[in-house]
Amino acid sequence: MENQTITQKLEALVKLQSIDTKLDQLRKLRGDLPDEVQDLEDEIEGYKVRLTRFEADQKEVEDAIKKNKEGIKEAEKLVKKYNEQQKNVKNNREFDAITKEIELQELEVQICEKRIKESRDKIEDKKSEITKIETLIKDRSDDLDNKKKELDEISSESQEEEKKLLTDREKAAKKIEDKFLKYYERLRVNLSNGLAVVRVVRGAAEGCNIIIPPQKIAEIREKKKIVIDEHSGRILADVDMESMEEEVKPKKAAPARRAKKVG
Repeated sequence: MENQTITQKLEALVKLQSIDTKLDQLRKLRGDLPDEVQDLEDEIEGYKVRLTRFEADQKEVEDAIKKNKEGIKEAEKLVKKYNEQQKNVKNNREFDAITKEIELQELEVQICEKRIKESRDKIEDKKSEITKIETLIKDRSDDLDNKKKELDEISSESQEEEKKLLTDREKAAKKIEDKFLKYYERLRVNLSNGLAVVRVVRGAAEGCNIIIPPQKIAEIREKKKIVIDEHSGRILADVDMESMEEEVKPKKAAPARRAKKVG
């Protein structure tokens, strides 16, 4: 590569740009599908995390209901026990003490029943949320399947061509001097259309349509050095002479109109 002429260096860069342009076109066919697939996968994963959390919350509330039901059974058991004890009391003091215990246990039953009702309301809310999330997961999963199918169809059609182009690109890149390759790669990333190596057509650089001064055009044609467009940073590899000739080609004069005779 050190012995390459400027012409050979430019030809290698033009070849690489041509391959990359074809790869860009293939990727353009896929459009935003890869990003859309990824976004849907992330969205579904987020819903699944929420679903797991709601299901855990529901389980916690169900456990609370179970605990309160056990509390009711225990309180009712004690009420029954205290009622039996009341039958055998020897004085009013003992009777009042047992009555108080019965009232406390009956209050405990009421509290537990209230908690159970509140918990059941919470469960209904959780179930409603779970149903909504499950519906969202199903809908998004259907969308994801369709997007993946569409992407797979496009990818399968262009897979062989893309594979060949990537192989050709690897070979083409090896023929380019390291400093020029790095400059080219950096430039492509920064340019919206990916055109880093262009021609001058009708006096302007391809890809940006900035007019190139005649002196610079002469330098490009001489190919004694690699010329860079000072505005966009693009490598100006060649000049389309046909378009240049069209620009300077004189227009045919319109035929003179014959004067009308007077009189």
